[in-house]
Amino acid sequence: MPRSAKFTLYMLALAASLCASVSYAAEPAATTDNNTFVVYKHRFCFCCKHWIEHLNTNGIQTEVAYRGDMTEVKGRWGVPEGMGGCHTAVWRGKYVFEGHVPARLINKFLADPPEGSFGLAVPGMPDGSPGMYKGGEFEPYNVYLLLGGGDYRFYARVEQPEEAE
Repeated sequence: MPRSAKFTLYMLALAASLCASVSYAAEPAATTDNNTFVVYKHRFCFCCKHWIEHLNTNGIQTEVAYRGDMTEVKGRWGVPEGMGGCHTAVWRGKYVFEGHVPARLINKFLADPPEGSFGLAVPGMPDGSPGMYKGGEFEPYNVYLLLGGGDYRFYARVEQPEEAE
């Protein structure tokens, strides 16, 4: 076999093994603290890490579950098409916070969840959102209320960077 073909086979095998290791992750260990959010994210997404730091700084405890197929995670938790972000956080197996939702709005939602809702979403990865904002010019963005049956509606507009509370 020519050397270039061996190299190609080696690279394909290496890529396949990396994909397999990224695709699988077990559920997080059962925790005794019901207030811990499980954050499903891709292992190589670093803005998620910054968003998690934002939550932790604001008193929200997190546990990370790495996933390669985030589409499956979003489908399992009922995130409507078009409302997806890069990570999905779940609280008590009941409420979902999709994408870069600010901690203050998560706390506001949990204090009084609107009837028929199951969470909040910030679709995409807006430059002004926690985990994405790096200072400089701020880009305002919308937060949406997630409703049953794949529906959603406007919840809040964020007009300035989120600071630790």
